[in-house]
Amino acid sequence: MNAGASRREFVMNGSLEGWENPTLTQFCARPDTALVRKMRVWTPPWRWVFGVATALGVFSTLQAYRITLVMMKSSEPIEAGSILKLAILNFALWYVPALMVPAVVCVSRKFPLDESGHRLRALAVHSVAALTFAAVDFLGMIGVRFLVSPNAGKWNGVTWAQYLQARLFDQLDWSLMVYAVIVGASHAIAFYHESQQRKVAAAQLEMRLMEARLKTLEAELHPHFLFNTLHAISTLVHRDPESADRMISRLSDLLRITFDRSGEAKVALKEEIDFLQKYLDIERTRFQDRLTVDVSIDPDALDGEVPRMILQPLAENAVKHGIAGRRGGDHIRISGGRNGDRLWMQVHDNGGGLQVGTLRALRTGVGLSNTRARLDCLYGRHYRLEFSDTHGGLAVSIEIPFQRAVAAPAASFRVA
Repeated sequence: MNAGASRREFVMNGSLEGWENPTLTQFCARPDTALVRKMRVWTPPWRWVFGVATALGVFSTLQAYRITLVMMKSSEPIEAGSILKLAILNFALWYVPALMVPAVVCVSRKFPLDESGHRLRALAVHSVAALTFAAVDFLGMIGVRFLVSPNAGKWNGVTWAQYLQARLFDQLDWSLMVYAVIVGASHAIAFYHESQQRKVAAAQLEMRLMEARLKTLEAELHPHFLFNTLHAISTLVHRDPESADRMISRLSDLLRITFDRSGEAKVALKEEIDFLQKYLDIERTRFQDRLTVDVSIDPDALDGEVPRMILQPLAENAVKHGIAGRRGGDHIRISGGRNGDRLWMQVHDNGGGLQVGTLRALRTGVGLSNTRARLDCLYGRHYRLEFSDTHGGLAVSIEIPFQRAVAAPAASFRVA
């Protein structure tokens, strides 16, 4: 990609240091935000609830059937009526709590246990709700027992008070455990939704910050570019008014292209080359026959997406620091191509190379520092910006991931 053997290289592809506004980037410390409240209204669909309850009912029925077989003294098979009764009781063991899941989820979301400053209130509400859940579960199971067995299966020799107390306390720990599982699952789902929403919000915030930073960088670049171009025109106003008039006309074309796509951070390489050549037309008018420009772009790379006005600062520096002080034979070569999933571009001049003054200008100049900042903002560490002191001048190379540009109005393209 680089022409000639490289003697010195100055590579810039690190991250920029900067400030962070905590007001924009940190999340509210209080967990009970409006966003969290909104996410907490979600309730699991009935098909999920009864799907889980059915699966657990099947498992409980098979387990109870196996235990019954093991405990039987004779080898006679269990009667079909007994199997049906066993299945009804075990499915009811899960379906009765399943009917109360929406209510438990509603209480869990309205009185979250992680709500700062209201934990005691939430504990009190959940204690009452858990006991209510256990009581309803007990009544439901007693009702099912009345349906499948005479006297709800009450044992001989015990009173109803003794039987109901025995059933209640035998089932109480189970009901409280099921309530706790439902509340825990409800909180886990709420935390998951909150986490996902925070990730989306963080990604959107990062995107907005990046867009704001890119707009700031472009706003910084445009006056710099305009000032330097007007300065070049001013050198010809009195000496060669006709050339100055042509430069002003070409500058108007440049500004029209700039404003036409001012809201887009990236353009096709074809459009970027077209813009660059209009800028170089101005420089050729300024230097007249001293400056020649050669453009060589791989056709496969023309539809690649590149940052807008990414090559203009490089060409400007090639003119300003590479060849402006020479007396003739000035040459700039623009090249680019695609290498697999990477797109590369290069601006090469035949000036003095990486001299001390040139290196200082590269590090401190507005155009190149702006170029590096925009590359860092758009590609992170997935780009390469390299300055190579080659035989016969300085080559500035950029390498970025290849992405096809979004279709845009056709732009003219010609090779000088």
